[in-house]
This record gives sequence, C-alpha cells and structure tokens, in this order.
Amino acid sequence: MSVPFDSDDSRTSKLETEIWREACRHMEIDGFVESVVESIATAMVFDTLLVRRVDLQNSRLRTVASGTVGRRPVPEHSLSIVSTRVLDELATLATSGRVVSGSSAAARGEGASALPEGVSGSFAILGLASDAGAEGLAVFVRESGVAFDARDLAFARRIAEAFSVALGNDRRLHETARLRAAAEADRRALLTRLDRQEISDAVVGADEGLRDVMRRVQQVAVTDASVLILGETGSGKEVVARTIHSHSRRASGPIVRVNCGAIPTELVDSELFGHERGSFTGATGTRQGWFERADGGTLFLDEIGELPLAAQVRLLRVLQEGTLERVGGNRSITVDVRIVAATHRDLAAMVERGEFREDLWYRISVFPIRLPSLRERLEDLPELARHFAARAGVRLGGTSLVPTASDIQLLLEYDWPGNVRELASVIERAAILGGSKRLDVRAALHGPSGGLTPPAVALSTPTQAAPTRLPARAPAASPDAPFLTLDDAMVQHISLALERTGGCIEGPDGAAELLGINPHTLRSRMRRFSLDWRRFREPR
Repeated sequence: MSVPFDSDDSRTSKLETEIWREACRHMEIDGFVESVVESIATAMVFDTLLVRRVDLQNSRLRTVASGTVGRRPVPEHSLSIVSTRVLDELATLATSGRVVSGSSAAARGEGASALPEGVSGSFAILGLASDAGAEGLAVFVRESGVAFDARDLAFARRIAEAFSVALGNDRRLHETARLRAAAEADRRALLTRLDRQEISDAVVGADEGLRDVMRRVQQVAVTDASVLILGETGSGKEVVARTIHSHSRRASGPIVRVNCGAIPTELVDSELFGHERGSFTGATGTRQGWFERADGGTLFLDEIGELPLAAQVRLLRVLQEGTLERVGGNRSITVDVRIVAATHRDLAAMVERGEFREDLWYRISVFPIRLPSLRERLEDLPELARHFAARAGVRLGGTSLVPTASDIQLLLEYDWPGNVRELASVIERAAILGGSKRLDVRAALHGPSGGLTPPAVALSTPTQAAPTRLPARAPAASPDAPFLTLDDAMVQHISLALERTGGCIEGPDGAAELLGINPHTLRSRMRRFSLDWRRFREPR
C-alpha cells in the first residue's frame, strides 16, 4: 500500500484512512499487519512490528502477527510464559490506551517484559483493547537502539483504535471457528451414538412398500402445510418427519422433536412455550420453549394425542396466530414454525370421546399421511434387515454383516408388533449372539436361555422343542359351511387351546406350548383379537 504525500498533516491523515480501510478489509490480523507495515514506517521509523495477544487465562503472551520493513526476515511467532503479576501489568497497559517506550537494555523498564526472547533494541508499545477488555499489544522495535520520540508516540496513539479493531476481529473469527469445530465434533459424536451418517435417516423401502407414502411426502414437503403422520409405534414416523423437513424450504433451519407423552402435565406449557424467570418455583432463569427453538424450521410433535386438553387450547392459539407468551410473561413473541405431528392413536375416536379438541385435529391434519406397519410391507423386510445388519456389524465388530436367506425367512414368519424398531433390536441382538461375526437370528427370535428376549420379541413359527398335541390336520368342513377367514380360524384355534389349558398361557401345560409358539407371540395375537385369558379360567 502506497500513499502520496502533500504535507505532513495531509500525509498523516491519508495514512490513517488507509490503515482503517485495511483494518476493515482483513478479518485476520496477519493480513492486516502485512498490508500496513511498510506504510506505517513512512510516518515512524522502525524495523519490526509485532502484535502480541494477552492470554490472561493461560498466563502467556502470544505473537499472532509480525512484519518487517525492507527485506529483513520476518521473525517467527513466539510464545512467552510470564507470571500472573507481569501479565496483569501488561493487561492494564493494554486497557489504558497508553503508549510506552524504552529499551531492551533496561530490563526493568515499563513494557520491557512484552518483548519476546531474542528481540532487542528500543521499543514503543501500544496498548490494544476493546469492549471485551484487553486484546493485546502492538510492539514497534528499532534495532539501532535510537529511542522513539514524542512525534512517533503521538502517531502511534492515532492508529491504536484501528489496530484494536483488527485484533478484535481476528479473535472473534478464531472463536467462531473453534465453536464451529466443537459443534461439528458434537454432531459427529451424536450421529455415532445414534448409528447414523447424517441427521436424516435413509428411508428404506421408498421404492417398494413406502412408495405411496414417499409420493405424498414429496407433494407436501414443498409447502408449509401442517402434516399429521399416523402409524403404529416403531413404524418410522420420525424418519418420515425428518424427510419432510429436509425436502422443504426450511431445510437449513432447525427441526426440533418433542415427545408430547414424555412431558409431565404440569410442565407442558413451560416446555412448549418457555417461561420467564421467577414465574414458578424452580424457574431460576428465562427459558425458551420448543416453539422458539424451532423458529424458522420444523417442530415435530410426536405422540400429539398425549397432550392434555388445557395444553391443546394454547397450542391451537399458537398455530392460528403465530404468537405465544412464555409462562409468567406478558409479551407476545412471534414464531415462524411448521408443524409436523404424529400419533399411533385414533384421533377421530378421541375427538368423539371429548379427549382431543376437534378444532386442533382439523388444524394439524391438513395433510394426513398413514404409515403402514412392517407386517403390511413385508416386501421391505429383506432390505431393512440388510440395512440394520450392516450397521450393527460395523458398530459391534467393525465389519458389515449380511443376513442369510434362512435368516430372512425366519424374520418373514414373525408378525412384528414392534414394527421397524423391533426389527432393528432383533438384528442387533442377533449380531451380539453371533459374536459380531455372524447373525444368530433364530436365537434372537426364540429367546436363548439367558433371558435376553424382551417381551416384545417372539417367533410365530413352532419352536424346535415344542411338542404338538393338536391333530396334524383339522377335520374336513362341510362343503355347504361358510369358509372361515384366516383370522377367524386363528381366533377359534387360540380359543380352543386356551379352553383346554384353562386360560394358562405359558409353562409345560400352557396354551403356547400346545400351539407350538412363543408365549410372547401368543399374547400379542390375543391382544390383536381381543381375547381375554380370564374368561377361560372358569371350570368347564
């Protein structure tokens, strides 16, 4: 940077303007110093310029930028460990706005401790500070030892603010970079714990069993309409909600998931809408609610049917007006949020019983999407099994696992009351039982003797050891008799077994052993057909 000079005053004024311009152009202090060092030397003679940051937390001075005049080699950035007392003195110098001068030969002179090891000569030290406090020091060095005069120090004071701004910008830039790196590290750690590559899970079955669902997702994602996802527990409602968000114009904004059934009734308002400090016992500070946190993005209200009626009224107001008030507050806050709700309950029946507000139901179900259960889209099960097996293998043993054809057949013979979530659990258990080298699906489904099988997991095919006491063939039906559906036949068969065993389900004389199926499978089918074991306990 070169500046033409007409007189001393005009030269100084133009030089200050150029220094300010460079301070605003460069976000990093290195680039700023490099661009101004030669020009500053035309107003005050020096050989080396060092910018040193004051690090109070770690009791050290760090050179963050350096420049030389002419062809002198640029000194390496150095780190000086100093005592707390010395660092406090330098921090006070930085915030005072003063310029001090001296010589390295006078070891005890004010500011001499600011010089890095190996640098000698006369010096002028300019304190640099901002609203955040002490930023650092600008150190001008003359190797000849000739002292800086009053004119030099006066010019240094005039450029102090530009140097302070440049050093403050550099600090904020690097703090932002560190925060971004920390946030990315947290994000990757969270994805690792969730066994995902990205926040949005891949939708397995998008081209098969979920083809119609994905078509509706594509239709509604580009709009801002409220979406209601209906489906059984574990069928993948959250994955569909995240897919809607990622394909919407709000994809760059947040998606916030709230499990409405997990919020205590007395805290629903605080969680959804936030609260002001002192609004209730324990409210020690102001807190943003989920609506404010999702501003500009999507709020996923999972299991919305669990919300109490009082909260439904306030939720409806937010959806209608786009404003809310925190608990204990009297100021309206505007939010821009898209609602995606989900439930496994029959909201229409709840409306008829007065358990869910009809106006809220109409508001959230602008575009309903029904998500089929896993047993309704068994064509997707092989792909899902391979997907979960690969993930489980990598997580547990570092190598992807692949289910065999017999594994797939065993999985297809189960009715999956827990849907996709249960399938993922069974596959992971199979990988553990297989020593992370293979999948032991049969053991995972049958329930090994160690008691690893949870109540939801069962096998619908006969176990190997279960004796069959019923006839191998059912008696032939009359040609004129109405032909039973499979469900009706199953109800009759289970009822017969329960009648013979007096309502006993498991054990050596239980209905499960009589039918040759796992007791958990029997209970699942009894719930499905509304069969109550207690009515079979009467003497017959």
